[in-house]
Amino acid sequence: MADVHNKDQRRKNMRAIKSADTSIEVRVRKMLWHAGYRYRLNVKSLPGTPDIYLPKYRAAIQINGCLWHGHNCPQFVLPKTKTEFWKSKITDNVKRDIKNAETLQLQKIRLLVIWECALRGRGRLDENYMLILLERWLSSEKTLAIVDKQGAKFPDPANFISQINPALAIH
Repeated sequence: MADVHNKDQRRKNMRAIKSADTSIEVRVRKMLWHAGYRYRLNVKSLPGTPDIYLPKYRAAIQINGCLWHGHNCPQFVLPKTKTEFWKSKITDNVKRDIKNAETLQLQKIRLLVIWECALRGRGRLDENYMLILLERWLSSEKTLAIVDKQGAKFPDPANFISQINPALAIH
């Protein structure tokens, strides 16, 4: 299927995509703030510069876009143009995510990855339920948790790769 936008419009759309303070990040931050949790944003001294860091809990929260980080869900569709370029770019993002997760674990910092599909689109989670999942994870001892539209998962950090779309063929 051909792109519905011309080249200039597509370029403008792609440039408008933000890497920080996205609507889904702001939504999670508001949930945490109103529940009484205090946090720091985009701590550059931590691997991967997590979106949210809760020092009291030694916990980092990373909010990942399903496309940009290769999530295995319906929101991930590999672009039909420049496919090899996008596959390479997204694969590099995934490899960097895995490396950052491993480094955080070595520093004894727990990681919660929230996928975009849990917060946006058909099948998204209710905000009250999302807050319950966040609070449950913060009060636990789990080193890694993943939240997608199916809810929370607590995989072994070595199995983080299981969340990635098989089309990317990451090993």
